[in-house]
Amino acid sequence: MKIVVTGGAGFIGSHLVEALIAEKNEVHILDNLTTGKYEYIHPKAIIHSVDIRSKKAKEIIMKEKPELVFHLAAQADVAISIENPLYDTEVNVNGTINLLEACRQANVRKIIFSSTSAVYGNLQKELIKENDDAHPISYYGLSKWTAEKYMELYSNLFGLSYTILRYGNVYGPRQTAKGEGGVVAVFLDKIRKDMTLNVHGDGEQTRDFVFVKDVVAANLAAARYGNKETIHISTSNNTSVNQLVSRLAELHGDPIHTNYTAARTGDIKHSCLDNTKAKQILHWHPQYTIYSGLEETYLYSKNQPVQLP
Repeated sequence: MKIVVTGGAGFIGSHLVEALIAEKNEVHILDNLTTGKYEYIHPKAIIHSVDIRSKKAKEIIMKEKPELVFHLAAQADVAISIENPLYDTEVNVNGTINLLEACRQANVRKIIFSSTSAVYGNLQKELIKENDDAHPISYYGLSKWTAEKYMELYSNLFGLSYTILRYGNVYGPRQTAKGEGGVVAVFLDKIRKDMTLNVHGDGEQTRDFVFVKDVVAANLAAARYGNKETIHISTSNNTSVNQLVSRLAELHGDPIHTNYTAARTGDIKHSCLDNTKAKQILHWHPQYTIYSGLEETYLYSKNQPVQLP
């Protein structure tokens, strides 16, 4: 099967590409390598160094006529979205529209879209469900929610099949050590360099941390199931930043120094997603706990070279 993965040189995308190639698919990567890395690209993948907003990206999809498109490429840094909302919109909204137009014209069977729990903003709910209202508090969350709406409309107007996957906080090997979403990677990078961990706010903010290999498995399942559905990919368990630091300290074995700073604009206090729908529709269950996932991520990080600033 011929498949396109946007953002296939990035954190989640590179893991997904590996899994797709292991299943003997022909995989084309669309990635401008702004955050993706050449070393993450599978040697059997076909790389197209293009921006998803470009005419070239559209032409590639129309020429290759893939059966599936996994759309992961995005501007995913909350802080950058607050500083530059126009760029955020150009990539996450206009880039998605460009891909949808290409998929429509190329008769792509299905597009699987990587979205985010950030669409909900600061909902005061212990466990968020897919039918809860979206109230984004960052331009990043707003741009991803808007892209979802375009996807739904394209399906209604043109019959393009889709599945929207809203992720919890994804972590694992290859994650970039920057941004709120990459807090595990940021902390591990600091630990390797024997630096102090900066905790924003009181550290009691919680997230639903989901391991990258579980996210990949959900994407593979979405290729078969979940047509015209929006589905949470999460563990339905919350972990505070303070608990995260404690677990990493256990794995590290030596004391970890922390520094508490002011909370950041646009940050969500609590976020935990109900994954019942994923279990029922995708026949998917997370295989990694926060303990097993952090252990694998810690061991990966430990073996990476230290690059001092």
